[in-house]
Amino acid sequence: MAFRRRTKSYPLFSQEFVIHNHADIGFCLVLCVLIGLMFEVTAKTAFLFILPQYNISVPTADSETVHYHYGPKDLVTILFYIFITIILHAVVQEYILDKISKRLHLSKVKHSKFNESGQLVVFHFTSVIWCFYVVVTEGYLTNPRSLWEDYPHVHLPFQVKFFYLCQLAYWLHALPELYFQKVRKEEIPRQLQYICLYLVHIAGAYLLNLSRLGLILLLLQYSTEFLFHMARLFYFADENNEKLFSAWAAVFGITRLFILTLAVLAIGFGLARMENQAFDPEKGNFNTLFCRLCVLLLVCAAQAWLMWRFIHSQLRHWREYWNEQSAKRRVPATPRLPARLIKRESGYHENGVVKAENGTSPRTKKLKSP
Repeated sequence: MAFRRRTKSYPLFSQEFVIHNHADIGFCLVLCVLIGLMFEVTAKTAFLFILPQYNISVPTADSETVHYHYGPKDLVTILFYIFITIILHAVVQEYILDKISKRLHLSKVKHSKFNESGQLVVFHFTSVIWCFYVVVTEGYLTNPRSLWEDYPHVHLPFQVKFFYLCQLAYWLHALPELYFQKVRKEEIPRQLQYICLYLVHIAGAYLLNLSRLGLILLLLQYSTEFLFHMARLFYFADENNEKLFSAWAAVFGITRLFILTLAVLAIGFGLARMENQAFDPEKGNFNTLFCRLCVLLLVCAAQAWLMWRFIHSQLRHWREYWNEQSAKRRVPATPRLPARLIKRESGYHENGVVKAENGTSPRTKKLKSP
């Protein structure tokens, strides 16, 4: 199963070999784990890679439900889904983005940004639908108090824990993809910034048992990012199409306001009024004043940094736009040359020959010498 058409063979396990065959290598590893399910001896180990671990039965009024909590074995599951994500990344790149970019004839810089936005559009669209389904089915939207009530939220439903594991796997897979995709050195610091930002926030919500609040904040953030990368794709297809950028600019500020409001409401007011405010890592309780201040400071600092970058980018675009407009006004209009006056000889023209008005030729006749 080859994801890329190769016209040149590389030495085994060389740098170019790994770059051009990393999806095939990941597929072989995933296939080995799936084959392990077929044998009783290796089935238990294979399930450790595929399924979330640390399941417990929680009694309810009608029956028992299975919930999960986190632990060190989650790293094994995340590793497996990192390889799954690498395979899906290669499929999207090979069968969708490469075919579209060939028709657009983009430059190297635009081609790199097009691939980045194309991958993130697919990821954000999938995550928004998945996150919205989880939030609705779990009742977090209809009952906002559930974001802080009954804290710590140690016992997670299957779909909530699996969502967080897949999110961590995707953003962790983005780190080696910087090497596999040969991202330009100028682009690496910018991409590392938002990758690390997502990893810190998602891992923090997962480990501090703030999974419910994290789902709502991710839903808001991913919706805005999906709109931004869609606007970039439309811009690369047609540079005159900038309407989606205006819509994204309006939604961006509103999203920052909603995220800050929810964070302050849930952490600053909701958790502060809870009776259980003791630091107990064994029970998953981090509801102390110091922890709440650290989380709020991290969220507020991240939103302020994103807003500062947004304002700086908008000012730069407006400055470039007004410079272009002023440059067009300063260009002097090219003066029109006066029409050249053609001096015509007296008489009229007939078949290209000038004749006098009385029918005689205007040319002077030569006198014959006697």
